[in-house]
Amino acid sequence: MNKNIFRKISYGVYIITTMDGERPTGCTANSVMQVTSSPATIAVSLNHNNFTNECIQKANKFAISILSETSDPFVIRMFGFRSGKDTNKFEGMAYEMRENLPVIKDACGYIVCEVIDKMETETHTVFLGQVIDGDVFDDATEAMTYAYYHRVIKGKSPKNAPTYLPDEGKK
Repeated sequence: MNKNIFRKISYGVYIITTMDGERPTGCTANSVMQVTSSPATIAVSLNHNNFTNECIQKANKFAISILSETSDPFVIRMFGFRSGKDTNKFEGMAYEMRENLPVIKDACGYIVCEVIDKMETETHTVFLGQVIDGDVFDDATEAMTYAYYHRVIKGKSPKNAPTYLPDEGKK
C-alpha cells in the first residue's frame, strides 16, 4: 500500500490547547473535523503520547486555534516538536484566554469545546467536543491546509501526528 495516499485527504493545521492546572499547554494537530452543526460538535484526534491528550482528559475542555497561511511557522514548530510536560510552549507566544483556555492570536480564528465523549484507538484518542465559543480573528486570510504546510512551508510531520510517515515523501 502506498501510504502517501493519506496526504491526499484534506486537513488543516491547528494548535490544540488546554490547561495543565493553572498553566496553558498545547500541541500542533491536523486531525480536526466538524461532526455536526446543531449542536455544534467538533472531533479532535491526539496521540496518547501527547501531554496535551493527558491534560484534556483532566480539564475536559480544549480550544482549537485555526492557523492561517500567514501564521508564523515558528508556532507550528513550537507546539509540534517538543513536549509541554517540560517546555512552556507559551513563553513569548501571543495568546489570549477564551472560556478560561488559551488561544493563539497568530491564527485566523478559534473554537472552544467542552468534551462530551471520546473514543480510544490503539494510538490516539478522538475527543468529541461541544462548541461553547468561537470567533474569527482575520477574515481576510485563508486557513492553512496540511498540503500548504508541506508544499509551501516545506514542513514535516511530528512522529505523533496521525499522518506521520517515517520516510516523508517515500512510498
